[in-house]
Amino acid sequence: MKPHLVICFVILMGSVVRGQDSLALKTTLPTPDRRQLSLRTIEHRAFGVGERLVFDVGYSFIVAGEAVMSVPKADTAFGRECYQVVFTVESTPTFSWIYKVDDRYETILDKQGIFPWRFTQKVREGSYKRDYYAVFDQRENVAITEKGRFSTPPYVHDAVSAFYYVRTMDFSKSKPGERTLLHNFTKDSTYALAVKFLGRQRIEVDAGTFDCIIIEPLMKEGGLFKSEGRVVIWLTDDDRKIPVKVSTRVVIGSIDAELREYSGVLGSIPSKVK
Repeated sequence: MKPHLVICFVILMGSVVRGQDSLALKTTLPTPDRRQLSLRTIEHRAFGVGERLVFDVGYSFIVAGEAVMSVPKADTAFGRECYQVVFTVESTPTFSWIYKVDDRYETILDKQGIFPWRFTQKVREGSYKRDYYAVFDQRENVAITEKGRFSTPPYVHDAVSAFYYVRTMDFSKSKPGERTLLHNFTKDSTYALAVKFLGRQRIEVDAGTFDCIIIEPLMKEGGLFKSEGRVVIWLTDDDRKIPVKVSTRVVIGSIDAELREYSGVLGSIPSKVK
């Protein structure tokens, strides 16, 4: 298995979500009548075109890289208005001597329904290289990759779209210990991911001090995390749900990502204390 250092942040952030409707979770393959229904609408005030979030990624006590989550422009797919969402991770020049990372993930995210139409990734980690794409026909509930066509549940997610979907969810009435689910498609399979709500906490990072909600993704066998270690994520406790911190322990140490700066957010951030 290839090592996970800075790239772990991409997997951590991109795979977390609070849940889908119960009908979607119980449906393995939709009926023809269901396919003709109108696609969903998700009302939210979480993000928009122009948002850019920059994180320092630390390996143990070393600043190992920089991660950037951005919504640089609007796009279209399958005749629908969409967001282009880009997620990049690069190791610092100093850390690149040890382990060089230069990764790019992109999803074309439906503006109205907050689900993906296309996903691409370019992974460059040390000597490891991988290019991957998936096209999601959300009307027919299939994912298309270089390996073929695969049936998917309604509104299935890729790694990046899942995280942006969770930012639209309402945690205001959540209680510690509550768990919800989603479906994530990767490679040629759909995996279940449970997310546990842990509670609330005020934390300080370079970008400021924020009141946050805390969530933890719980992997099922075959999922992205498997036995990599516990993952905890802090999101601002407001409509933006901006990721402020990600922390995990892996076999060879710990990885933390903290928000350093942000711009172009959709509105004010009420949970920012200072």
